[in-house]
Amino acid sequence: MFHLSPSTLRACRLTAGALCLALAACSSLKTPATADVAVSKAAVDNAATAGGAQYAPDEMRTAREKLARANQALAAKDYAMAVDLAAQAQADAKLAQSKANSTKAQAAAAALQDDIRVLREEIERNNK
Repeated sequence: MFHLSPSTLRACRLTAGALCLALAACSSLKTPATADVAVSKAAVDNAATAGGAQYAPDEMRTAREKLARANQALAAKDYAMAVDLAAQAQADAKLAQSKANSTKAQAAAAALQDDIRVLREEIERNNK
């Protein structure tokens, strides 16, 4: 049987405790990372449904690339990277969706202005 000095024993205990904390932290990151990637996928899907690919193709491409990289990081158990990439993908997807919605709203407003102009011309013609 061998004996460890009190300082060596204390160092071993601290190292073991730190290792346990590190393992617990890694395992606790998995759930948030998985959830973040799922939320980002939903954001990319929503942006695509809103017309993001048509009205904001660069942002959609970037969002999809980052989502794919987040999935790769998740598979590689690099949860911190997965969370970061998922957040970036979600931001890019929301930007794409906003641009698509804005472009469609501008087109609708322009069409409405044209309709108003035509109606005014009709009214003026009828009043003469």
